[in-house]
Amino acid sequence: MTTSSRTYAAWQKLPDNALGHTLFSIGMCLRVPYFGSVLPRVVEMRPGRCEVRAPKWWGVRNHLGTFHAIAACNLAEAAMGMLSEATVPSTHRWIPKSMTVDYLTKANGPLRAVAELTDLPDFDAITEGTDVVVPVRIFDGHGVEVVHTDITTWVTPR
Repeated sequence: MTTSSRTYAAWQKLPDNALGHTLFSIGMCLRVPYFGSVLPRVVEMRPGRCEVRAPKWWGVRNHLGTFHAIAACNLAEAAMGMLSEATVPSTHRWIPKSMTVDYLTKANGPLRAVAELTDLPDFDAITEGTDVVVPVRIFDGHGVEVVHTDITTWVTPR
């Protein structure tokens, strides 16, 4: 059995409550400072799924007063990254390769990004580099999907 990443191990050690989620999210932003621009809070993280929430604050607003499109992409990448940290075993590594984005409607209010893989890759079968596409759906406070991204990661053995 392969071991998980240090990031996922840290998530598992913290309490599954608001304090634990906040402490983990602060640590995530210290390690990946650009994520901090959306004030993300990881609320769920497990192999195949991650949910990250972000408030609407002046630093993410565009000229229309809604959540800026690129800030939403940043939120999507945070969710994909934490899903990957929880899913990809320590025998492998991952890096984002590309992202396709569909802006479905104006993103008002706080957002919730859900990265989810319905079928986990067979990492034992990955002996050379392979693409793993991680879909990320971003919802507004009313549960309406406002942005959809597919982030392709390049996964290789270490």
